[in-house]
Amino acid sequence: MQENRPKTAREMGIMAGFPPPAEKRPTLENWDLAPFNRWSFRNMRSLFPTVDVHRGPGAPWVLPEAAQDLAQVQFRRFDGTGNTIAGWLRDSYTDGLIVLARGTVAIEHYENGLEGRVPHLSQSVAKSLVGTLAGILHHEGLVDLAAPLATLVPELIDCGYGDCTLDQALDMQSGVRFTEDYGVAWSDMTRVDVASGWRPIRPGEIRPTIRDVILSLPKVRGHGELFEYRSIETDVVAWALERVAGAGLASLLSSRIWSRLGMEENGFFTVDGAGTALADGGFNATLRDYARFGLMMAQNGHANGQQIVPEGWIDGIRRGGERGKFGPPYDLASPNGAYRRFWWVQDVDAETFMARGVFGQMIWVDPRNEVVIVKLSSWPDYLIPAFTHDAIAACAALTDALTCG
Repeated sequence: MQENRPKTAREMGIMAGFPPPAEKRPTLENWDLAPFNRWSFRNMRSLFPTVDVHRGPGAPWVLPEAAQDLAQVQFRRFDGTGNTIAGWLRDSYTDGLIVLARGTVAIEHYENGLEGRVPHLSQSVAKSLVGTLAGILHHEGLVDLAAPLATLVPELIDCGYGDCTLDQALDMQSGVRFTEDYGVAWSDMTRVDVASGWRPIRPGEIRPTIRDVILSLPKVRGHGELFEYRSIETDVVAWALERVAGAGLASLLSSRIWSRLGMEENGFFTVDGAGTALADGGFNATLRDYARFGLMMAQNGHANGQQIVPEGWIDGIRRGGERGKFGPPYDLASPNGAYRRFWWVQDVDAETFMARGVFGQMIWVDPRNEVVIVKLSSWPDYLIPAFTHDAIAACAALTDALTCG
């Protein structure tokens, strides 16, 4: 099966040469699609303006290592056939995988030119960082979860989010219209991509900002009725957090989380023309630093010798909130799941939860078994349900192998 392995960016000649041939260079139309995303996701600074999330002056939080050979651990694919972890890594457009068991690195694996100090785009994993930051600012007394968003950001009063509460937005339960259609011309999601600088504008038009898009969205049903995945909710929440704290998202994430966790490297967000960080998917960091963040979540907010996130906030994520509002199509991958505070709860009984992003980004957190798994990928399409299923099955198999026997 080795001959079926997806080709790397280097093997395809993406951005190779001085200068690279025009047909091998990513553009605003194709940078996140195959084959160009195999290069782009680890070279975002070469494509877009960014703002740093500083790691601070302290020493890195040391992760002990005890490598384990788990390559032949087996699991069942979406199509019912068997696979191994080695086969999954080969077949699923892997850029990086790290597995922590009880805080110790059991696997650290890189592909496709990714290296330990190279940051990788997280896509919607960024949402979970914003949701975690919200918990810290709530604990500090800066935000009231029950407050209508217009009381935090008065500009929202005339759009659909004016009377939505912060808590409803954190759970993606607003009644605002937002079409989460990736790559579809002029869907709301594509409008966000254009505003953030990730897509070209149409001839004769002026590029809007992320917040221009927010202010254009109408309310189409009552808030709090059901969960519906909408990326823009994260940008709305980030706006509220910035306003009440008086600092930009990158600065807030640095001061409350990144600089306290003992990260090895700075993270960074891509920004729009107004300097606004793309909260819903523009964050980049190294594989090990994503793992440190996941380990903190697995340890109920405690890490690097200090309590960083309130335990009660993480407990609320683990329990999953109102499950009755979580239904098709979201329960296909998580039949006993939920969505809470910008985290996917895989199983409310087992209290496993995930940060997930399109094209195959994932932080898997299993607090009871003390297992954290980070998978960075460059899938050939935004959403591939079989790949999502297989990633969850592989994480569960790795957890069983690490905790049984």
